[in-house]
Amino acid sequence: MEGLLDHTLRDILTRVGGVDRCVSEFIRVTDTLLPARAFVRVVPELANGGRTRAGVPVRAQLLGSDPACLAENAARLAELGPAGIDLNFGCPAKTVNRHRGGAVLLDEPELIARIVAAVRRAVPPHMPVSAKMRLGFDDDRRAEECAEAIAGAGADELVVHARTKAHGYRPPAYWERIAELRARVRLPVVANGEIWSVADALRCREVSGCDSLMLGRGMVSDPGLALAILAQDGAPGTSEGRAGLAWQDLLPLVADFWRQVGLHVAARHRAGRLKQWLNYLRRRYPEAQEAFDALRLVNDPARVQQWLCATLGPALAHPSTPSED
Repeated sequence: MEGLLDHTLRDILTRVGGVDRCVSEFIRVTDTLLPARAFVRVVPELANGGRTRAGVPVRAQLLGSDPACLAENAARLAELGPAGIDLNFGCPAKTVNRHRGGAVLLDEPELIARIVAAVRRAVPPHMPVSAKMRLGFDDDRRAEECAEAIAGAGADELVVHARTKAHGYRPPAYWERIAELRARVRLPVVANGEIWSVADALRCREVSGCDSLMLGRGMVSDPGLALAILAQDGAPGTSEGRAGLAWQDLLPLVADFWRQVGLHVAARHRAGRLKQWLNYLRRRYPEAQEAFDALRLVNDPARVQQWLCATLGPALAHPSTPSED
């Protein structure tokens, strides 16, 4: 989720709990061997043993179409110690697809197989190599071919976003197609797409047959969603019937998100990053709608800080820097 779910939100959301693993935004690979700093810039968790500060493993995702170049970059990335390497065959962005990246490769299952096989050979056997795909580009006629190409080339796991590129992010997600792909491959399959609530998660599991789910926009909108799903499962350390994360419990995390944005985002973009998250949060929280409305036309970071202090209180608006231990 480039431009949204970056390392800052990964840090915040994994502190809430319920997340077993994260995947980074994609790292674009074209025709060069990237320096180590290029990987660390997108996945700073590499400096923390490949984990968020909450201890959640992070797989680094690569995107490209050249098997040899992707393999070479995967080998260098593996030396930095990610929790695994993921390959992007699902991005629907036009600019990415125009340059033979992401979902456009779903029309070329043979190339997908070569990419997965090359990366699998390039990294240590103990390091997981996974892939994420959509159901297809314009249609889903080659979905089975692509899934089989990924599995046959040696991937350890497949995540399926249950829509085509043409579908974009419009509901519904076709979870039943994931079940059909699962029947064709012998590797773990993770279901993704249109999971906004516990009810969605339960229905997705039932229809897709997948035990594991990948949460994207649903967790950005409701940071307590993963914990709520685990509570429904009766997982140890959770409370049965949990309704999710209360707004008052989320406020310190919103404040710390703002603090972290101030550390690495240019001043002119800081207010936009906060409003971007509030725009998602208002789907779940009426209070986020009020905050979004109050800040909608505000772009000066100083004015945002003033509003946060007035609304949250000085202690929340100026959170102390978390320990790096």
